[in-house]
Amino acid sequence: MSIKKNVRFYIYIAYFFTGLILLFAIAMGTVQFTRMSKIILAQAASSYTLIGNEVASNVKDIYEPVKSQTEILAQSLPISGRNLNQRLTHVNYLAKAIISVKSATSAYVGFADGEFFLLRQYAKSNGNKGIFKAPEKTAWIVQSTSLDADKMVEHVVYLDDRLNEISRQKIPLRNYDPRLRGWYENAMKNPSKANVSEPYYFFTTGQIGVTYAQKIVDADAVVGIDIELPTIHETIKNSSVTPSTSIALIDRKGQLLAWQNAQQAAYRPQIITKLDGTQSMPTLAEQDAPVLNKLLELDVTDGNVSQALDVMGQTWASYRANIQIPGGQDLRILIASPHDELLADIIKMRQQTIMLFIVMLVIGIGVTIYFSRLASKPLKQLNDEASKIARFDFQSPVNIQSRIKEIADLAHSMGGMKATIRSFLDIASSLASETSYDKLLARVLKEMSEITDAKSGILYLYQPQDQSMQVVQVYVDHQVLESDAQRIAMNDEEHPVIQACKSGSSICQLQAADLPRFFSALPATNHVTTLIAIPLKDRNNTLVGAIALVIDDADIDPGRQAMAEAVSGAAAVAIENQRLIQEQKALLEAFIQLIASAIDAKSPYTGGHCQRVPVLTRLLAQAACKETEGPFAGFQLSDAEWEELHIAAWLHDCGKVTTPEYIVDKATKLETLYDRIHEIRMRFEVLKRDAQIEYWQAIANGAMGEHAAELKEKRDKDIAGLDSDFAFIAECNEGGEFMAPDKIARIQRIAERSWTRTLPDRIGISHEEKERKNRTPEALLPTTEHLLNDKAEHIFPRSARDTITPDNPWGFKVNVPEHLYNRGEVYNLSVARGTLSEEERYKINEHMIQTIMMLEKLPFPRHLARVPEIAGGHHEKMDGTGYPKRLTAVDMSIPARMMAIADIFEALTATDRPYKKGKTLSETIKIMSFMKKDQHIDAELFGLFLKSGVYLEYAKMFMQAEQIDVVDVAHYV
Repeated sequence: MSIKKNVRFYIYIAYFFTGLILLFAIAMGTVQFTRMSKIILAQAASSYTLIGNEVASNVKDIYEPVKSQTEILAQSLPISGRNLNQRLTHVNYLAKAIISVKSATSAYVGFADGEFFLLRQYAKSNGNKGIFKAPEKTAWIVQSTSLDADKMVEHVVYLDDRLNEISRQKIPLRNYDPRLRGWYENAMKNPSKANVSEPYYFFTTGQIGVTYAQKIVDADAVVGIDIELPTIHETIKNSSVTPSTSIALIDRKGQLLAWQNAQQAAYRPQIITKLDGTQSMPTLAEQDAPVLNKLLELDVTDGNVSQALDVMGQTWASYRANIQIPGGQDLRILIASPHDELLADIIKMRQQTIMLFIVMLVIGIGVTIYFSRLASKPLKQLNDEASKIARFDFQSPVNIQSRIKEIADLAHSMGGMKATIRSFLDIASSLASETSYDKLLARVLKEMSEITDAKSGILYLYQPQDQSMQVVQVYVDHQVLESDAQRIAMNDEEHPVIQACKSGSSICQLQAADLPRFFSALPATNHVTTLIAIPLKDRNNTLVGAIALVIDDADIDPGRQAMAEAVSGAAAVAIENQRLIQEQKALLEAFIQLIASAIDAKSPYTGGHCQRVPVLTRLLAQAACKETEGPFAGFQLSDAEWEELHIAAWLHDCGKVTTPEYIVDKATKLETLYDRIHEIRMRFEVLKRDAQIEYWQAIANGAMGEHAAELKEKRDKDIAGLDSDFAFIAECNEGGEFMAPDKIARIQRIAERSWTRTLPDRIGISHEEKERKNRTPEALLPTTEHLLNDKAEHIFPRSARDTITPDNPWGFKVNVPEHLYNRGEVYNLSVARGTLSEEERYKINEHMIQTIMMLEKLPFPRHLARVPEIAGGHHEKMDGTGYPKRLTAVDMSIPARMMAIADIFEALTATDRPYKKGKTLSETIKIMSFMKKDQHIDAELFGLFLKSGVYLEYAKMFMQAEQIDVVDVAHYV
């Protein structure tokens, strides 16, 4: 189905007058353009004839004088004498001939014996004058080839303007024989007249030109005068009719003598050597000149022709004529100009005429439709405003004036609609963009109050715990104040807000006494006011709260109430969204602190650590944000970044949940789930009992007297040795800062002692332990075992799940021990420092690996994306020797470097570690200064930590009074 296009009514009025004006303009323009085009083309043909005649005249002016002078010089030998000096005395004859002919560049005589004499006017040479190496003041140059002692010699003589010799040079013979030149041969063949040659390269200058030559009467010699083709080119220069006019001067063979192709660079004639060795000038047919070539191809009987040509989609005016050359064949001149340029002025005039008619047409149309537009303009404006509303463009108000009442009323209604929609969208957008819960509540109350022009208002939030409405914000005198002055029970059926919550929005009159009764938080009044009570319900129609708006007027615009109700829906959704976000954040915060508290509660060795590190990290970050100069002058954290740092600090040791408690709490070298020193003590007890039994058995077997005394002494010595060895083993079990090699050697000697086991060790044990023992065959009982032993069953193999490969996706760079655990007794007692073996120390450090792996699995929102990086970097060192990724300072963010300092400081000063005493401030700062020098911690952050007093602020919060001593900060910064 076709749809007819709607046309404005005033357009119909203009159709008739516009058509008449256009018809008149087209008729007048066509007639005028046709007549003037014929006139211009006729003038162009006339111009071509004038140009052709002028060029012909110029060409004849070049050739005719040269021919005449050649004939004059040929009447008698102009240069006589046997040698150069004699011939130089007659050089003035040739000079006069060259001077008298403007186009002549040189004159010369070629003798039958091969001698040659040439005079060149230096100033007329068009070629490279540098080839002559002429001295200063040179006006004439003589080139002579003459016989000297039966040998040909060649000289160049430089003459001044008075033909006086300046200098003379003898030059190497160039093998130039005039008798072999074309001009010489033609002159000898036709001795009775002057002959003009074909264009050729001049021997000395390399220029292209022609020569007039004639045999000298009564002498066996030929005289010649040269004309250079650039001189001929000057005849057509500046002869263009239009910028794109193309003019060419060619001979009968079509060879180009001169060519002016539009505004292109001037044509430079040159000789082309063909494949067969012959030489010729370029022809017009070989050039990119389609118009001139088509003109040349015309078959006409008359030598002169002028007609229009259509070439390459363009019409050209053309002209062709012959030019007679004295003593030679005729030349042809070809001229072509595009009609577009010839008719440019008339086309411009036509365009001006068209513009004039257009202006007149516009004026006519404008006058015609002026009055109709007066009526339709407001309708057009209303249509534009409706389009703006469709495009959600509410920036400009509706300001349309019209004398027609219906249009004026429509404009007023549309303006109100636009303002209402704009206000609603602005309020909805502002509520949706507010991220602060308290600010959102204040904005909701203020916007609703301003919409209804309320004098005061109250915002309630529903409290499901006690089934009440809690006052949270009060609007008075254009200000929003926080308040918790009043709660309304949901069963208070008389309260207008409760009634609105149960039945929907309502409007009622409030007497002066009702205001303090129901709304004690609002100022009292002495007159009747209007109350609008609007419940706030979310998208699930669940009650969120309510708004009570008091209007200082008995009447209210129903539109304001409708607007307020519409906004209340968006406000309720915004409040509910923010409340959900706050509740989710509170839940996440509680969960994070639950994990941290669980980690601290898991081991008394780390009690409170996960709670204190966030506090110290926050203090250091606040100090950095306060800096106005130095490396942290530009450091600031947004609200999202503060939240990110807070969560990272609380979760920085979450990986410790995977660390076995007995390793974290390992106080002695042999401790696992229990301290295995008790097993070893029992073995020593067995050996002591064996010594007693051995002594008393000897006594029972009859040992008496001196032998009995020796046995007793041996028993006492063995028992004393066992007591000493056990005391040593017990001391080694406690661990220390250093284990000397002699102590390790003694442990190995003690381990070599043996005891007898009579009971099987593979019954009553767990399946896993039995699997480890089954790696070796079970010994027959009774069996002898070492007092201290490293057995195969003590080795816990590392599974693939516990292995960190070098190409792991997290970028961990750690040295993974071969075994998961090694509980060998000698191996553990020989630990050089502390109580942890290599495997156990790795297990402790592995909590960082687990922290990063756990946190990177969590789907943190974008603004918390750096939590794993910040939390997982507090054991890295600035020089790249830390763990687990061996990051350097440039690889770590500033918050991550802050947490490293906080973690170390808290660990050194903590007093809730059973295995150590908390260090004083001065001791802690001294230790950390060494770490700064070793590039283990950030030097600039450590300086800020001290200068800002963060260390002291933290100490007053968490350290014992006896730990807080004087620190010379200036010594460390």
